[in-house]
Amino acid sequence: MRIAILGAGAWGTALAIALAERHRVLLWGRNAEAMTAADQQRENAVYLPGFPLPASLVLTSDLEQALAHVCAAGQPSLLIAGTAVAGLRPLAEQLRGRDLPNLVWLCKGFEEDTRLLPHQVVQQVLGEKLPTGALSGPSFAQEVARGLPCALTIASRDAGLRDTVLQAVHGRHIRIYTCDDLAGVEVGGAVKNVLAIATGVVDGMQLGLNARAALITRGLAEITRLGIALGGRLETFMGLTGIGDLILTCTGDLSRNRRVGLGLAQGKPLDVIVAELGHVAEGVRCARAVRELAGELGVDMPITQAVVDMLFDGDSPQQMVARLLARDPRTEAI
Repeated sequence: MRIAILGAGAWGTALAIALAERHRVLLWGRNAEAMTAADQQRENAVYLPGFPLPASLVLTSDLEQALAHVCAAGQPSLLIAGTAVAGLRPLAEQLRGRDLPNLVWLCKGFEEDTRLLPHQVVQQVLGEKLPTGALSGPSFAQEVARGLPCALTIASRDAGLRDTVLQAVHGRHIRIYTCDDLAGVEVGGAVKNVLAIATGVVDGMQLGLNARAALITRGLAEITRLGIALGGRLETFMGLTGIGDLILTCTGDLSRNRRVGLGLAQGKPLDVIVAELGHVAEGVRCARAVRELAGELGVDMPITQAVVDMLFDGDSPQQMVARLLARDPRTEAI
């Protein structure tokens, strides 16, 4: 199969490495200088250092070349958007009006200004006729690039697209499950990043494993409440893209969002933490969008509110924890 991955960040590069063994894969990045260097060195030293790029993997900064790779007549193909949420709309604008094959995205979050989920952004720009979907689940790029096992979910309302992704991605060390609950999958992938910041704070303050477990569990309740309000199904949040991705992002040392929380607990300013990461931490970008959306829908999300107060409204990590502990008792329920 012909596969073009648009976006040469860590996750896009890792997936390209994993799929290049079995398919004709092209990796596109918008920075011509960076792509030339990666091609010459056979390593993406900026976003995924230490992982050799397969000899068969084609690298380019020419979007027309990337699209031609998957638009050849009669060839089974898949187009994968590997940008951050902020880059999804600009990329979709570049794709508007073209005869595209199946389109899948990897990003997780809400668009900051519009509070739209990725599938809503794509539909707004490209319409609803193109088969599209989200490839999501608990997955650190470095582990996928190393060939370690992982399980992902392809969420799409189009059965043909789900089958195409199964053929393209399922196998070797990657297991794929299918789902048609696109909204539920995307809400899980977005909100878990905000909750990982809170968990990083708890861990950084050395509040113990009991506190971590309580926060993750009640965080899952927040994800579920918002997801159901946005049309998702309860069972989705019990799966890979709900509790699975939440556990990984809240506890894994490779989690950028968790590292934001750890840095805040150490007293570092947010801008310093983000600069040190060198990568996007989607929880910072979409936290306010999640809070505002929850407010509009009447969904109770106290952990998310506390994270926003800490990130943007001047609360300290200690105040965040104290505010959550001081809430009135209530019946445990979603």
